[in-house]
Amino acid sequence: MSDQEHEPEVDVPEPRTVRRIHRVIEPLHAIVYFAPQRDEIYARLGLDAAAGYFASRSAALGPVPSGVVAATFYNFSPRLVEHAMRDAWSTTTPAGVLEARRDVADTALRSFLGDDVVASGDMARAATLAREAATEAMSYPEGRALFAAHAALDWPDDSHLVLWHAVTLLREFRGDAHVATLLTAGLDGLDAIAIAAAAHQIPEGFLRATRGWSDAEWARTVELHRSTGWIAKDDGPDGTPVLTDEGAERREQIEAATDRASTLPWLAIGSDGIAELHTLVRPWARTLADAMFSQFTS
Repeated sequence: MSDQEHEPEVDVPEPRTVRRIHRVIEPLHAIVYFAPQRDEIYARLGLDAAAGYFASRSAALGPVPSGVVAATFYNFSPRLVEHAMRDAWSTTTPAGVLEARRDVADTALRSFLGDDVVASGDMARAATLAREAATEAMSYPEGRALFAAHAALDWPDDSHLVLWHAVTLLREFRGDAHVATLLTAGLDGLDAIAIAAAAHQIPEGFLRATRGWSDAEWARTVELHRSTGWIAKDDGPDGTPVLTDEGAERREQIEAATDRASTLPWLAIGSDGIAELHTLVRPWARTLADAMFSQFTS
């Protein structure tokens, strides 16, 4: 037999499987941005809510200028980032913020999932699977600055924090790939979120309220992409812009390219491991998603 016949087959997950697992694990990462405990914890360091978000997510990079934060986060107005970060690193330190961020994750996961879930065998197993995938991701840091910064941090000890850190790495790995894909497609940060809003993926009001772009900048971008074929000439029934059929197809191409660029970490656990992780994490993700979004509907 030839050497090739002895080589093990590689289980490459399908792109839709990669997209699905990222959607499922996202709330375990994002809870640190929405947990009600976050403001109090960051306030101990002298940071308000906006500074707490930008500083906590960028602290792994070190005390970099706000322009670096805006570049790696991509879709926030540089003015908003500069204002939020203006006094952050004269008020506290990246190390202090990283410790506080982990405290937010610990407090939130214990609060919403309960100590029994946090200490369970299922949590330990999910942490093991996610860590295997995240560790594999560390072999491919090229072009992924925000991911690489977080990958350089020490691993926590407790299983629920191992899971949180692992899904954070996987999320930033995919996020950096998405930024590269958007950039290659010729879309800047404001283009990307205006198109996302027209796709009705995320409410336009939420994006306009949180990303810091002016009404004039938003309107100009929407009109630009009416002429480029992304956004329809007329608004939808609810009065908000909608994608054209061509725009929807082009957007799906970007998402599919992001899926492909995010596949490598998942080779470590294969389709069966992804399915097991999906089953374990899904109920926790639903609980956390409900906790995050309830504050906007109550």
